[in-house]
Amino acid sequence: MSRHRRPQGFQRTDRIADQMQRELSRLLQFEMKDPRVHLATVQDVRVSRDLSFADVYFTLLGQGKDEGLVAEEVLQNAAGFFRSELAKTLNTRTTPKLRFHYDEIPEQASKLSVLIDKARATDADHGKPAEADPED
Repeated sequence: MSRHRRPQGFQRTDRIADQMQRELSRLLQFEMKDPRVHLATVQDVRVSRDLSFADVYFTLLGQGKDEGLVAEEVLQNAAGFFRSELAKTLNTRTTPKLRFHYDEIPEQASKLSVLIDKARATDADHGKPAEADPED
């Protein structure tokens, strides 16, 4: 199952994850002053069933993997700050420990899209008709 696809039904952990995603996005935008993470966007938050951990997946606008890994380290070092801020807004007895992960999926999808476009252009140059796009 994809990390970004949630199972049927909306569980308590899903509600907490959504609230955490909104709050972490706000904190990144308004509270984090480090320039290495100023373009970070929280893509997804996955909370363990026992609420002990939360995996936070983020991307960096227009940045590559190297910058993403640096940002991951910066965010991991600031995890205590984020956790204490989340504790103020979450209605839970405990606040999950945060684990930040640079999400390469959007970057990989963009590269694949470019490759597909190049392949279609090559096919067109060789006189092969391009197959119809199922989304058209």
